[in-house]
Amino acid sequence: MPVLTPRTKSFLAMLGLTMVSLSLFGQNEVRIEPPFWWTDMENTSLQLMIYGEDVSDCELSISNDFVTVEAMHRVQNSNYLWVDLEIQNSSPPGFFDIFLNKPGKRKKKKIYSYELKSRSNRKRGLYQSDLIYLLMPDRFSNGDLSNDQVKGMNDSSLNRDSMFHRHGGDLQGVLNHLDYLSELSIGALWLNPIIENDEDHESYHGYAATDLYNVDSRFGDNDLYKRLVDELHTKQIKVIQDVVYNHWGDKHWMLLDLPDSSFIHQWPSFQRTNYRATALMDPYASDKDKKIMSDGWFDHHMPDLDQTNPLLSNYLIQNSIWWIEAFDLDAFRIDTYAYPDQDFMSDLSLRILEQYPDFTIFGETWVHGSTVQRWFLEGIPGQKTLNSHMPGVTDFQLYYALNEALSRSPGWAEGLNRVYYTFAKDYIQEDPMSNVIFLDNHDLSRFFSMVGEDLNKYKIGMGWLLTMRGIPCIYYGTENLMKNYADPDGKVREDFPGGWPGDSLNYFQKENLQGEKREAFEFVSELAAFRKENSHLFNGGFKHFVPEGNTYVYFRDGNGEKLMVACNVGNSEVDIDLNRFEECINVSSGEDVVAKAKIDLTQTMTLSPKSIKIIHLKQE
Repeated sequence: MPVLTPRTKSFLAMLGLTMVSLSLFGQNEVRIEPPFWWTDMENTSLQLMIYGEDVSDCELSISNDFVTVEAMHRVQNSNYLWVDLEIQNSSPPGFFDIFLNKPGKRKKKKIYSYELKSRSNRKRGLYQSDLIYLLMPDRFSNGDLSNDQVKGMNDSSLNRDSMFHRHGGDLQGVLNHLDYLSELSIGALWLNPIIENDEDHESYHGYAATDLYNVDSRFGDNDLYKRLVDELHTKQIKVIQDVVYNHWGDKHWMLLDLPDSSFIHQWPSFQRTNYRATALMDPYASDKDKKIMSDGWFDHHMPDLDQTNPLLSNYLIQNSIWWIEAFDLDAFRIDTYAYPDQDFMSDLSLRILEQYPDFTIFGETWVHGSTVQRWFLEGIPGQKTLNSHMPGVTDFQLYYALNEALSRSPGWAEGLNRVYYTFAKDYIQEDPMSNVIFLDNHDLSRFFSMVGEDLNKYKIGMGWLLTMRGIPCIYYGTENLMKNYADPDGKVREDFPGGWPGDSLNYFQKENLQGEKREAFEFVSELAAFRKENSHLFNGGFKHFVPEGNTYVYFRDGNGEKLMVACNVGNSEVDIDLNRFEECINVSSGEDVVAKAKIDLTQTMTLSPKSIKIIHLKQE
C-alpha cells in the first residue's frame, strides 16, 4: 500500500473515503491508458499511465524497434507509473509487448500487448451551415431496456417520475431515431457526456466522470458509440462530444486511489468556486478571488482538477486526442471552460488543432459581457498575454440579447437594440462566425416558456436562430414546443415524448403533433431544410441595419445570392421603406422561404404584428 501524505488524507476525508486496497498486479492485471494509440501522429511522443499494485517499484521494457522508452515518472502513490514513449514516424501498425520486472526477480513478466493502429484522415469540423441538435441521452429515448439498471453501479435508480433519477435513455434510443434528425435537416448531433458517471445520485446528466475511457454502460458501450457515430456520418450528420476538464466525479476510479495529492485542488474544508470569471481578467481583482474562482469546487461530489500537474494535464490532452481518433469525432464542446487553468486550456486547444487543424472546439462561457466572453477566445485581447487558441464559444451574450428583444420594449440600447449592439461588438473577436448560438439548453429555461408561450414570438426567435451569424443549436424538444423553467434544471430535462415503450404521446411522428406544436415543427423543419439546401448563404457574410422602432432587418450572402430577414417585434403592423436597404437588394422580388410566396421588393413591405419574413433574393 502507498504511504498517504497529510494532504491526500485530507482530500479523502473531504470525500468520506479511505484508500482502496489493491491486488491487481498480484493477479497479473494492470490498467494502461491510453489503451491503444496510432502511428504517424503529428506528436510522436506518447505517455502511458500504468496502474497496478506497487507498479512504480518495477522496471519497464518493450519489444518494438520503432518505439523507445524515454523516461519513467513516479508519484506519491506507488500503484502508478507514467512512461514516456517515442514512436518513430516509420513505425508500422501492429502490436508490441510491454514487460515489467519486479526488483529481485530476473524474469520479466509480460503485462500487455499494446496496439498501434493506422490513422484516419477524414476531414472534420463544423460550419455555419451546420444545424446542431443537443440532446440528453438519458432523457431522449430508451432503446435498450436491458441496460436501464446495471449490477454493481452506484446509482441503481430508475424512476421517470423523478427529475433527479435516471430514466433509461441510451445510445440505442438515439440510433433508433436518426431518421427524425434527418427529417429536421440536422447537420451535427451534440450529446451531453456519454462517458461513465458511476456516481451515487444524479448520475444521469454525465458531468461527473468516473472513467475517461469508457462509455457509461447504462448508455451502451464503446462499440455502440462508434456504431452511432458511423451511422450519423452515413446520414451526413457530424458528432460533437461534450467534454469536461474542470472536474471529475468523486467516484472516479483514479480519485479512489489518488495518484498524487497535487492532482486535486486541496482546501482545509469544502470551498465552492465563486463562479466569477471576471476575476481572471479584472486588473483590480484580489488573488484570493482569482484562486477561489479557478481552484474552488463546483460541488461536493465534483473534485476540482489541478491541471498545472504535468502528468494530469498530459493525461487529459491525450484522452481527448484518443476520443477524436478512435471514434472519428468532428467537434468538442468544452463544459465549464472558464474554470480550469487557462494555460492548460490553451495548450489543450493547440495540441488538438496541431493534430486536427479542421477540428472544431467551442467552450461554454456562461458569463456576462461581450468583453468578458471575448477574453476566452483566440487572439490576445487587452492585457492578456496568453492566446487561448479557442476559435468559438457558446454565445451567451447573443442569448441574453435575443431573449431581451422579445420581452422588453426597445430603448436606446435595450430590447431589440441590444441585439444590434451585441453584433456591433463582434469587432473584438477573431472569428465570431465560429460561435455557437442558441435560445435554450439543458441548463436554461425552455425558450417557449421564456416568450410566454407566444407562438409568434417563438417563430421570430427560431427564425433568428436559423439565419443569424454563427452556428445554430436547437435543444431537443424546442422544435415541438416543449416547455418549462429551469428551477431547478431538471425541469428542462424532461423525456422526449415517444422515446419510451408505452408513451401516450409520440413526438417522433409528425402526424401526432397537433395545433401549435405541428405549426412550430413545420416552421422549424422548413427553415432547416432551406438552410441545408442553400448552405452557401449561411457560410457567407452578415450585414445588419440599425433597428427602427420595433423592426430589425439583416442580410446573409453567399455565391452572389442573398437572404433578407425582416422582423417586427411590436404589437402593431409596420410598413418599412425598402429603399433603405438598396445596397443589399439587387433584385425586384424574392421568395418567402416558409410561405413559398413571391415578395415584391420594389415598394414598401408590410410586417404584421410580432412577425418575421425570411426572403430568398435570387438573381433574376
